Amino acid sequence: MMKKNTIFSLLIIWAVFTAGVVNAQTVTGTITDAGGALPGVSVVEKGTSNGTVSDFSGEYSIEVSGSDAVLVYSYVGYQTFEAEVAGKERIDVTLQEDVAMLDELVVVGYKSQKESTITGAISSVDIDQLESRRVSEVTQALQGQVAGVNITQSTGAPGDEVEVRIRGNGTIGNNNPLYIIDGIPSREISFLNPADIQSMTVLKDAAAASIYGSRAAGGVIVIKTKEGQQGGQFKVDYFGGIQKVINLPTMLNTQQYMQTVEQAWDNAGYEGTNPYTEDIGRSDFADVDYLDELFELGKTHSLNVGVSGGNEKTSYMLSGGYFGQDGTVVYDNDKFRKLNLRTNISSQVLERIKVGANVQMSYNTQDRISSKGDAPGIIRHAFLRPPNIPVRKDPSDPTYSEEDPFTDLPFYQGPNSYESGKYEYSQNPIALAYFTDDETSTFKTFGNVFGEYDILKDKSLKFKTNFGADLNFFHSKAFNRNFGDDDGNSAAIDQGLGRQNRPSSLSEARGQDFTITWNNSLHFDKEFDEHSISALLGTEFIMNESANLSASRLRYDFTDPNFRYIDFGGTDRDLWNGGLAQEWALFSYFGSATYVYGDRYMLTANLRADASSRFAEENKWGYFPSVSAGWMITEEEFMEDTDWLSELKLRGSWGQLGNQEIPNYAYLTLYRRDADRYLISRYGNPDLKWETTTQANIGVDFGLYKNRLYGSADYFKKNTSDILLPISLPQFVGDVSPTYLNAGEVENSGFEFALSYRNYDNPVGISVSANMATLKNEVKSLHPNLPYLNGRVTRTQPGEPLNAYYGFVQEGIYQNQAEVNEHLSGTANPPQKPGDIKFKDLDGNGIINDNDRDFIGNPNPKLTYGMNLNLDYKAFDFSMLLQGVEDVDRYNDLKKIIDYDTRPFNYSDRVLGAWDGEGSTNTIPRVSFSDNGSSKVSDIFVEDASYLRLKNVELGYSIDADKLSGLGNIRLYVSGQNLITFTDYSGLDPESTDLIDMGTYPQSLTVLFGVNARF
Repeated sequence: MMKKNTIFSLLIIWAVFTAGVVNAQTVTGTITDAGGALPGVSVVEKGTSNGTVSDFSGEYSIEVSGSDAVLVYSYVGYQTFEAEVAGKERIDVTLQEDVAMLDELVVVGYKSQKESTITGAISSVDIDQLESRRVSEVTQALQGQVAGVNITQSTGAPGDEVEVRIRGNGTIGNNNPLYIIDGIPSREISFLNPADIQSMTVLKDAAAASIYGSRAAGGVIVIKTKEGQQGGQFKVDYFGGIQKVINLPTMLNTQQYMQTVEQAWDNAGYEGTNPYTEDIGRSDFADVDYLDELFELGKTHSLNVGVSGGNEKTSYMLSGGYFGQDGTVVYDNDKFRKLNLRTNISSQVLERIKVGANVQMSYNTQDRISSKGDAPGIIRHAFLRPPNIPVRKDPSDPTYSEEDPFTDLPFYQGPNSYESGKYEYSQNPIALAYFTDDETSTFKTFGNVFGEYDILKDKSLKFKTNFGADLNFFHSKAFNRNFGDDDGNSAAIDQGLGRQNRPSSLSEARGQDFTITWNNSLHFDKEFDEHSISALLGTEFIMNESANLSASRLRYDFTDPNFRYIDFGGTDRDLWNGGLAQEWALFSYFGSATYVYGDRYMLTANLRADASSRFAEENKWGYFPSVSAGWMITEEEFMEDTDWLSELKLRGSWGQLGNQEIPNYAYLTLYRRDADRYLISRYGNPDLKWETTTQANIGVDFGLYKNRLYGSADYFKKNTSDILLPISLPQFVGDVSPTYLNAGEVENSGFEFALSYRNYDNPVGISVSANMATLKNEVKSLHPNLPYLNGRVTRTQPGEPLNAYYGFVQEGIYQNQAEVNEHLSGTANPPQKPGDIKFKDLDGNGIINDNDRDFIGNPNPKLTYGMNLNLDYKAFDFSMLLQGVEDVDRYNDLKKIIDYDTRPFNYSDRVLGAWDGEGSTNTIPRVSFSDNGSSKVSDIFVEDASYLRLKNVELGYSIDADKLSGLGNIRLYVSGQNLITFTDYSGLDPESTDLIDMGTYPQSLTVLFGVNARF
């Protein structure tokens, strides 16, 4: 009996299965809109989780359960469409734009807002453009995309920071923007995976950003991460490629170098026989191109995988990513690795209740290298090292060892005796790269859980609560291994050790940083005939706690990696340690209201009140209001017959923002212990209060021919007052740290323009966009007791830009002694000689001194711009990004030290055109081991760092799903970055964040190959 039941059950299962096979069928088709093919459209069999998405050509293929199935086509910004299969094997669909839905795409302060009702200066980022940038960090992909947003990659070293400036530097302190990620604030977004970004909105003016009041003075970037979609999708994205440093200056070879140092010795006026003349043609000299020895091909790999799905009520997404980059410096001690894992789920659990969660984890490691010319200056020393010194010692050299084969002090002559005085004032950059061991790692968990409750049945009143956590663990470890030659100079305990990193040392630090955010808000949205009201009320609480421990130790007998720990160092006297913990908190009330009449007139008001623990009780609260208005002219009756003008909107706004980015407890007096005494280490300032930025903006948005041509223009004025300044006290007060005061005012103003065009009616679809922004930066005032702030090569002073370059002005080159005597008539026995730099005598007294210094450059770019081009033809697509800045200066200290220094460093081939007699040149001074005037900070080293860069080019080819036998949609592409740079800057890279370029790790030409697959 059991056997019969088993057979019967199997027959039933087989019948059901075969019935499904018989009834199942495959439906294919093409999805388009008015402009052409639509990729990424969700196609779901209604009532099931069975689904797919259209490929890059708008094609789709789906196997449905039977001929009575119904397909649902949905895409953000378009009306959802349903089609009955009814036995059809091909269904082509044209989706219609949903204007109402398009209006909901812009995510602003704590809510979404209809694009047509926005009255502030807001820019939505084209995510398609971001996806064509193959980078590790989101901010890199923003470069050149938004008018008024200047993105600068500080160096080309893997993992180095990226600087973001929205409408310029407005303060002497922290100018970084605030990032809002899924409703949770953060000061950095390097941990985000660019592949996880769904939308980005830049809030540029005070009216748009004031809802975030306290920390929004630098602007706000609102980010929404990707969510799941109905049906299901599995995606894999991979790219890999190589990087190469290009456009390096040409350095002198050994023959040229010896002739140049010979001349420098003669020009210095030394007596006796020229030692370099005797050395010309020596057989033990090398001929090394240290730049060629230092740089090699770099490598990049990136892999992103993701799965998403869901139904009408619940959606989910799970994604993971890996990015790895080996830099272009030899020995791979400049690596960067980044791992990301992210999950997202949201569900409409009841008709009025929606809950969800976003959690992402990231782990990255960076092998740090001296990428800015800072110590030990690997790249800087590759320029300085004379070419006649070999990279490695000959094995027959008595100082040779397999553990340290590199030449340090050159030309060994016996114990502790080298010919180093003539040639060696630098370090071997190849050895520095080999022995560098400096790694930092960060583990971050960032996420939020939220709940939404529709209080009213019509969903006009909603309550939302959002709780977020940001947990960071960091670890840094640097081992400085002893190497090099024994120069005989050391403490008794370290005799016999090499002169580099003497003695070996280890520095290590660990810490954690934890921030929680909890915001609660009431949202009201209602339309009454021609009236529309949107209002928001809320509170937010933010608390941060951080702690760290650090230790360092000297003298390691064993340098194997297994012994590079604190316990294996020297005696207790060689040990230092420290630790610190601190906290801060912020509590806020905020409100916003928008009124729209007849889709024509708009008025928005915001107010935020913040209480910060960084200020004393009486100054704890700051209040940040804003108001903005708009007029949609094209909705007026008198514009009804103007068909060519799709949209014309005028906007105006005013508002205030705050800044509290100062050290914790700055208002308190701090003490330190000195034996049995307690001394003041910093005087507090209980009167410290909020720094405030007041901004006004007027703008216009316009669209022509059904918005195929769309643009915007804005003018803004941003004034920052009560700037939080650290002021050093007079020496007689004692050895104390600077005290923070509210002092100073800075003003930024400028114009911003954006224009885009889109047309897919022809066989070749085209989309092009361009943006441009001007900026004027001026310091209006400082503290009454502080007429200016001096830096090494800069001065910040009222009437001038922030950090303006300040020094002497070159007038030419002294051609003869008579010109020297005439120009320096007020100077007794002037030391200057023919061939030296001639500086302007601004006060006309015949003496060159500090009174003859002037402002000689502006590091703040006056013009930034970008242009994107996208073309589509059949299965091919092409994209290109141009990006640049104009009218910006940079102090090229590397140029100073390799072409003008008085020590026998190597030179670039520019020095071959140096002055060598009357009338030879009036720009480059004589080479000399005595000062030729180059020791002064002057405009000789301030260069125009304007550039235009072909930042990105990508060519792709999409393979239809039909050709892949149902495997999915595949796109293959090749991408190039930093292909061409047009600039007059003689440094390694005009794109730099440093005021002084000491030899920056350059950005590289990159070629990548990749594949996008969707299943």
